[in-house]
Amino acid sequence: MSIRRRDGFSLIELVIVVAIVLIVTAIAVPNFTTAYNNIRLRSAANDLAGLIQQARMRSQKTNTIITINYAGQQAFIDLNNNGNLDQFEPVITFPGNIAAFQGAAPTPYVLVGDTGNVVYNNPTVLGYSTRGLPCVFAAGACPAPAGGYFVYYLQDQRANGQVGWAAVVVSRSGRSKSVVWTGNSWQ
Repeated sequence: MSIRRRDGFSLIELVIVVAIVLIVTAIAVPNFTTAYNNIRLRSAANDLAGLIQQARMRSQKTNTIITINYAGQQAFIDLNNNGNLDQFEPVITFPGNIAAFQGAAPTPYVLVGDTGNVVYNNPTVLGYSTRGLPCVFAAGACPAPAGGYFVYYLQDQRANGQVGWAAVVVSRSGRSKSVVWTGNSWQ
């Protein structure tokens, strides 16, 4: 008489498979979380760059001075230049813990090819003249052209304690682009 074997998995085989799945998950989840946070940060920087370009085009179209301002986790086109977010002003809201940073970035961004020594950052109110050229808006005036380029930093305070960085760069001619800090360089 032979012993008949039943089809299926033994308890040892199931425990080994579960252990392998747990190890792979422990390795993969932090990588997925970091990738998700980086995508979200780059998206916020791209949204800000788009809002800045919208302000530039609107200033040219309406032949008025228009500024970009921040309110917590929001950036908005200040159509009446009063510094407040009013009804009907275009606005973007940064996701999660992303906000405009008021301080020094890990390594300041340097615009390649710009020979000026003047760089404006987050405390500076970016304005666009009636011709759509970037300027430093102060005391209701927008003298153009600006003496340098603008870099607006975004900071992402992540749940794991790490900090992500992005920046939107506005050249003297008014073109904007977004870059992300990789830990070694801006890309």
